[in-house]
Amino acid sequence: MPENLTTSLQLIKPEIALSILLVVIVLFDLLFDKRKNLLPFISIVGLLITAYFVAEQFNMNNFAFRYDETSVGLLAVDSFSAFFKMIVILSTIFVILFSVASTEIVNSSDRHGEYYTLIMAMVLGMFLISGASDLILIYVSIELLSLSSYILAGFLKSVERSSEASLKYVIYGSAASGIMLFGISILYGLLGTTNLYEMNALLQNANVGGFTFIFAGIMVLGGIGFKVSIAPFHFWTPDVYEGAPIAITAYLSVASKAAGFALLIRFIKVTFFQSLASDGSWIMLGIIDWQRILIALAILTMTLGNFAALWQDNIKRMLAYSSIAHAGYLLLAVAIFSNDGVIAVLVYFAIYLFMNLGAFFVVMLIANKIGSEEMDDYKGMGSATGFLGVALSIFLLSLAGLPPTAGFIGKLYIFIALINADMIVVAFITLLNTVVAYYYYVRVLKNLYLVRTETSREKIQVSFGNVIIILLLLIPVFVFGVYFTPIVNLAKNSATILGF
Repeated sequence: MPENLTTSLQLIKPEIALSILLVVIVLFDLLFDKRKNLLPFISIVGLLITAYFVAEQFNMNNFAFRYDETSVGLLAVDSFSAFFKMIVILSTIFVILFSVASTEIVNSSDRHGEYYTLIMAMVLGMFLISGASDLILIYVSIELLSLSSYILAGFLKSVERSSEASLKYVIYGSAASGIMLFGISILYGLLGTTNLYEMNALLQNANVGGFTFIFAGIMVLGGIGFKVSIAPFHFWTPDVYEGAPIAITAYLSVASKAAGFALLIRFIKVTFFQSLASDGSWIMLGIIDWQRILIALAILTMTLGNFAALWQDNIKRMLAYSSIAHAGYLLLAVAIFSNDGVIAVLVYFAIYLFMNLGAFFVVMLIANKIGSEEMDDYKGMGSATGFLGVALSIFLLSLAGLPPTAGFIGKLYIFIALINADMIVVAFITLLNTVVAYYYYVRVLKNLYLVRTETSREKIQVSFGNVIIILLLLIPVFVFGVYFTPIVNLAKNSATILGF
C-alpha cells in the first residue's frame, strides 16, 4: 500500500501543485492584506508550474489510487485528461487577466483573496473531473467545482442580478446534484461498484438492464448535462451568465464546459464500450441506446440555443444561448461514437477557448466604458470602439464558423466526423442551425457599423495591456484558421482514453 500511495502521489503532481497554490493564496491574503494586487501574479505563476506537470502527463497511461496492483484506480492519468487540463489552465490564466481589467472585480478589492481562492478550487475540481474513473470521485469533484462557482456567480454582492443569479444557480444545481447522486446510488445497488471500469466488466458479462438501469443512467446524464448546459438541463445558463461578473461568465462558458464534456465522454465510453469496429467506430453495449439519446439531445440543444439567441437584447444573454448551441454541436460529435468524433471535440474546444473568451473580454471592456451590455447601446458605436469593434467582429464571425477563422475548422471537423459516420440528415440539420446562428452574430455587427445615431460617441481607449490580451486571443483565431495541423495532431494523440 505505501508503494501504491507513493506512485499515486507522483501521478497527481498537478493536483498537488494546485492544492499548494490554493493554500499559498489563502495565507498570502491573511498575512499581506495590503498587497492583494499581487494575488493575480501569484495565481498565474502557480498555474504555469501546474501546466509543466500537466505537460508530463501527455505520455502517461496509468491509474492513481489503486486498491492493489491488479485493480483499477480512482483517477485515470492519460493524454485525454491532460488535454482538458491544459484547456482549463489556459482558460484560467486568461480569466485572471480579465479580472485584473474588470471594473466589477477591481471594485471588490477587499475580497480578492476569496475570489482567487475560489477560482483555484474550481480548477482543482475540474482537474479531478477530467480524470475521475469512479462515480464517487466524480460526484465529489463536481461538488467542489459547483460550490465554488455558485459563490463566484454571486460575487458582486451589491448587484441585485448577481445575487439572483447565484441563488438560481444554487437551487438548480442542488436539484441536479441530488438527481445525479440518486442515479449513482441506483447504479451501485445494481452492480455493487462505483468504478467505471469495473462496471464495464460486469456489464460485459452480466445480464443487467431494464427500466431501473436505464432510469439511473439517464439521471447521471442529467447531472452531467447540467454542467455542460445541454437542453433540457440548460435553464440556469442565461440568468447565471447575465448576472455573474463577465469574467466568471466567460470562465463558466469554456472551462466548466470542457471539464463536463471530458467527464461525459469518459463516462459513456468507459462504462458502455464493447469493442472497436474495423472503421474506427465504437460498438457499444446495447443496454441503453446512448447514440439516439445524445443525437436527440444535441439537436434539441443546438436548435433551442440558436433560436432563443435570436430574440435576446442583452449581449451576455445572447452569448449564453450561443454557448448552449455550441454545447449541442459538441454533444453531436460525442454521439458519433468514434475516435473521429472525440478528435472533433478536442479540436473544437482548443479553438472555442480563444474565440469565446475573446468575445466575452471585448464585451467586458466595452461594458467597463459604457456601463451597459444591451445591444441597443451598441448602435452606431463602430467608430467609437475602434480596435475593440474589429476584434469583437472577428470573434463573433469565428463563433459563427466563417472561414478563414479557426471557428470554421472546428465546425468542419464535426461535419467530417458526421459524414464519415453516414449521419447525413443530422449533418444537414446542423448546417441549418449554423445558418441560423449567423443572424444573431451579424446583428451585433449591424448595430456597431450599419445603424446610425444622432448622438456622438466618445472613443473608447484601450490600455496597452488589454490590447496584448486581445491579440493573444485574436492571433490564434487567425493562425489556426489556416494552419491547424498542430492542434489536430495533439487532438489525435490525446483522443484515446486509458484502457480503451
